[in-house]
Amino acid sequence: MYQLEELWLKLRTGEPFFIAEAGVNHLGSLELGERLIKEAAEAGAHAIKFQSYKAENLCTKDAPRFWDWEGEIDQEGSQHDSYSHLDSFGEAEHLELKKLCDSYGIEFMSTPFDDEATNYLDRVGINAYKIASCDVTNHPLLRTVAAKGKIVMLSTGASTLEEIQDAVDVLENNGTDKIVIMHCNLKYPTDPSDINLSMIDSIRDHFGDSYVYGLSDHTMNVETPSFAVAKGANVVEKHYTVDKTLDKSADHWLSVDPPQVKQIVRLMDLSSVMLGKHTTKQSTPSEDRARLYARRSIVTIDSIKEGDFFTTENIGCKRPGTGISPTMFETIIGKRATKDIQVDSVLDPKDVE
Repeated sequence: MYQLEELWLKLRTGEPFFIAEAGVNHLGSLELGERLIKEAAEAGAHAIKFQSYKAENLCTKDAPRFWDWEGEIDQEGSQHDSYSHLDSFGEAEHLELKKLCDSYGIEFMSTPFDDEATNYLDRVGINAYKIASCDVTNHPLLRTVAAKGKIVMLSTGASTLEEIQDAVDVLENNGTDKIVIMHCNLKYPTDPSDINLSMIDSIRDHFGDSYVYGLSDHTMNVETPSFAVAKGANVVEKHYTVDKTLDKSADHWLSVDPPQVKQIVRLMDLSSVMLGKHTTKQSTPSEDRARLYARRSIVTIDSIKEGDFFTTENIGCKRPGTGISPTMFETIIGKRATKDIQVDSVLDPKDVE
């Protein structure tokens, strides 16, 4: 796939870039991992992102869950209980995922949750790390990730602007200037009334043009990514699975499937095309014909003899717009005709003295 600088340039172009967030929906199976990769690529996703962690490095054994989802292996229990069911992949498995992504022509990405994962993902050959919203204030992890000099996509759910600024400063002071700041609401799923896409404007206004902007989307619809593109986000990620009925991981039911990925990519592209490139009002090339033939010109509404004065009785304004603009109407009134002019003729500048 891309080399690091090529990927950063692509992200900087402003063209929509969709990441299928597979997380650990591979359920510890490389066979299912390949299916996730293959179908995401076929649906048009630009990248697929996994999550890389060990439960023992992520949370204490009695850390309470911050979610209440169906699909858990154990309906009761701690975060550690949930994550320990899904943390079997290590460096070897991630290397296989990277090779599969290369073979299917889709960018491989992952979210590391500890230094061990950060280091082996670097060895695997990752171009872009994702920082989860929960780690915006995890400055030790940010320093480790930044030191790799790769692209960093920073999710900002449940964060203040000051916390985001601190995180960006840590990243920049420790080795990377390739940062994608991603608006996020850290609620699974996010209600449309809570997504507040206008925050993309406030984040961009604060940080300026040196960064790329995006959305980590947890809403349960396919339209949100295209709305985010309309607000200036060109990188969007969304939880993804190939089968919403799978169990073991509770992510499946709130994820989009391949047909929805295809729809999302189409809507994002459409949104980008419809936004256009102009930031000030002007006529576009597609309107050239209309400017000529839908606008009006000054025309004769009565026959005129050479030397006659132009008056409101003998000239008016009709289509096409190939002659003198109606904006000159008052200027033409009172001037003389340089020749005989038939009725219903488009006035030419040479016809006016």
